[in-house]
Amino acid sequence: MKLKLDITPDLVAAMAAEVKAGEKAVTAAMREAGTGLKTAWRGQITGAGLGRRLANSIRSQTYPKAGESLNAAALVWSKAPVIVGAHDTGPLIRSRDGFWLAIPLPAAGKGRRGAKLTPGEWERRRGLRLRFVYRRRGPSLLVADGRLNTKGLGVASRSKTGRGRATVPIFLLVPQVKLPKRLNLDRDAERALDSVPGLIVANWLETRL
Repeated sequence: MKLKLDITPDLVAAMAAEVKAGEKAVTAAMREAGTGLKTAWRGQITGAGLGRRLANSIRSQTYPKAGESLNAAALVWSKAPVIVGAHDTGPLIRSRDGFWLAIPLPAAGKGRRGAKLTPGEWERRRGLRLRFVYRRRGPSLLVADGRLNTKGLGVASRSKTGRGRATVPIFLLVPQVKLPKRLNLDRDAERALDSVPGLIVANWLETRL
């Protein structure tokens, strides 16, 4: 028995078309998986009450940036990786200098753009000195001798007689704090990865039709 295989121009063209369809399918699948993961991560962040601004730090990019490839890939990342990573892992946070972590109380107010105030910054802004109060049971405090204004913030007292003056707790002092785990990014990443084969097949069939 003698077998002969002829590669005709039509067969070559059909194979080239099939490769092209595969490139389109893989690239489209990776783009969909990356976009889907970005949307899922953003949803987790806003759902955890961490704000739209942090959610919008999640970005995605498909490679190659132009054209199509059987080796296409998608990258999903955050422009604020330290903050997002902390809420994903729930780390134990300690003071860098080995002393205390100062946790602002409601009377401390907010810093610029809603940032948390440090004790030094609070003193500069309020014009008051903070005083250390040791407590045997429970966290120690940094307090100010002033008053609470109508917004519940600690401010200097204007009374010359001392009326309305009070000792206002401004910061809690703790040796360490455990940040609660509020995100589960790996869960959505695994789901996105598992979806890739099905997305490739669906896009390949759509290209051929």
